[in-house]
Amino acid sequence: MPEKTTRDQIIKAADQLFYQQGFEHTSFSDIADAVRISRGNFYHHFKSKDEILDAVIDLRLTSTRQMLERWDIEGENPADRIRRFIHILLDNRAKIKRFGCPVGTLCTELAKLGHPSQGGANGLFTLFRTWLRQQFTLLGRKADADELGMQLLARSQGVATLASAFCDEKFIKQEVQQMCEWLNALQASAARH
Repeated sequence: MPEKTTRDQIIKAADQLFYQQGFEHTSFSDIADAVRISRGNFYHHFKSKDEILDAVIDLRLTSTRQMLERWDIEGENPADRIRRFIHILLDNRAKIKRFGCPVGTLCTELAKLGHPSQGGANGLFTLFRTWLRQQFTLLGRKADADELGMQLLARSQGVATLASAFCDEKFIKQEVQQMCEWLNALQASAARH
């Protein structure tokens, strides 16, 4: 198997396991077993779990950037693009109910551990914050665009946390509907001014 392919498989498996089990509770053996390679072959690609974590964070950053770029292209207007962000909760509701938000859970775990990669993981939230601020600015809310973006980011994280805690899909749907109604009101207000 070519080295790049094996390395990519390791990163993908680690990403899933860090999300499902947590970084601290995932071992080299867990990842090697998931990829079906020997531990010796595993160590050829990564010398430490921290190296894998950095690769996972890079993968998530790249994936998130690509998703946001796709939304920018496919979204008809800023409100439509913001709605796509809100709908992440519905699109991923089965995983969220079971494991929480992949960004929020990783950032929280690394913060508890005082891990040096915490800043890199927080970069995922920064990507969303910056993108949301841009969308609210385009919606005509330049003065409070960052505040609105943070409010939406905070609410979506709260929804993910509570949906996971209570394993409640109805709650996710209800909150998504309320966030969309809030967005519609902001859009209508911006159109009047």
